[in-house]
Amino acid sequence: MGKITGFMEYERVEEGYKPVPERLKHYKEFVIGLDDQQAQVQAARCMDCGIPFCNSGCPVNNLIPDFNDLVYRQDWKNAFTVLDSTNNFPEFTGRICPAPCEAACTLNYNDAAVGIKSLERAIADRAWDNGWVLPRVPRIKTGKKVAVVGSGPAGMAAAQQLARAGHDVTLFEKNDRVGGLLRYGIPDFKMEKRDIDRRIEQMKAEGVTVRTSVLVGELPKDSKVTNWAKETVTPQQLQSEFDAVLLAGGAEQSRDLPVPGRDLDGIHFAMEFLPQQNKVNAGDKVKNQISASGKHVIVIGGGDTGSDCVGTSNRHGAASVVQFELMPQPPQEENKPLTWPYWPYKLRTSSSHEEGCEREFAIATKEFIGEKGKVTGLKTVRVEWKDGRMQEVPGTEQTLKADLVLLAMGFVSPVASILEAFGVDKDARGNAKASVDFIGGYATSAPKVFAAGDMRRGQSLVVWAIREGRQAARAVDEFLMGFSDLPR
Repeated sequence: MGKITGFMEYERVEEGYKPVPERLKHYKEFVIGLDDQQAQVQAARCMDCGIPFCNSGCPVNNLIPDFNDLVYRQDWKNAFTVLDSTNNFPEFTGRICPAPCEAACTLNYNDAAVGIKSLERAIADRAWDNGWVLPRVPRIKTGKKVAVVGSGPAGMAAAQQLARAGHDVTLFEKNDRVGGLLRYGIPDFKMEKRDIDRRIEQMKAEGVTVRTSVLVGELPKDSKVTNWAKETVTPQQLQSEFDAVLLAGGAEQSRDLPVPGRDLDGIHFAMEFLPQQNKVNAGDKVKNQISASGKHVIVIGGGDTGSDCVGTSNRHGAASVVQFELMPQPPQEENKPLTWPYWPYKLRTSSSHEEGCEREFAIATKEFIGEKGKVTGLKTVRVEWKDGRMQEVPGTEQTLKADLVLLAMGFVSPVASILEAFGVDKDARGNAKASVDFIGGYATSAPKVFAAGDMRRGQSLVVWAIREGRQAARAVDEFLMGFSDLPR
């Protein structure tokens, strides 16, 4: 422990943001990271408590007190070694993870948590800047071939781990670039895509073969899932050519809002809107791009995807942005004695909200209204919750103007057709049915077919996807070799 009394001497140090007027002019990252002195002070606040709840609060079980102590001592290279031992992509989680580790921080019980996420980002960025992130090429090849379907964080983590174990890994992605929802769901102003690109180059050097624009199976004709595939392979091809197949696609079936007027033009899923802007940022031309410029935008859904729609709409130059949330407004501060060390229920305000957004809570959409086939507004009603049930509040109906409506109410399941094509049993929520048992975990009902990430657990966090990819890689390695040295 670097400084025994640090948690009593120092206040939490927050990362800074560039001014709103400046950052709204572009789609680049705008977080001002910690400098060396700030990072050292932040790390000094770690209590090195007897039971580090932050470790268990982190889905990948990062050794947080260990790298905090090393940052305090300014031993950045060993801090990266510790962080890299549990997390394949700390530069991802250091940017877009909501940091459940900080909620579990012991200091958070009656003070401000240690800024673990900001330290993670600082360590990862320094590692890249100093050339410490190098390919780890296996000394021995096993001769076994593994197909990983889906190149989001779960697929990337699994592919990297399996390649390091000596297997010949092919990573399949239906879109034109690798990254899954990291690439085409997360806006560039939250995570620039160079972070994905340089990881893919590392993985290629480690032996991973990457095949983009390849769709495994078929999408339903009415599917709204983003797909730029130019080639199709069948599940039967993969099962015959590879010794194991890991399904690691995302939960891409967006939750719909089937109310009157849903078929009007100008109503889109968030995952129709966000990928287009990311493609434009990458230099591509997008025909008939969905634009919020000069429009009154209503975002239905109060989570992170809705927040991303708010930030993107503001950068388009929207006339106004309103975000709906069906649930009542959470309290400003959580009840720490009740919730700690678990993820608390409290109001969360993102950087996108701070850029300009009106937030409405406990509100439901009754009907979309329009003229000449285009949406012009929607009818709403206030709701209240009693005994876990939603009830409309009489006399609270109103009509709001809207030229563009973005549906960001979460995702219900992976694309069902791929699971059906592989003959994989589904659970009650439509995900691939597979356990996380230590022995036989992540295996589906189909022979030599495994599932991980959102494909198995449903919509979740990037850090959970990395965890599942790592654990599934060990399960696949054990299936192929009879044992595994990969960490779980």
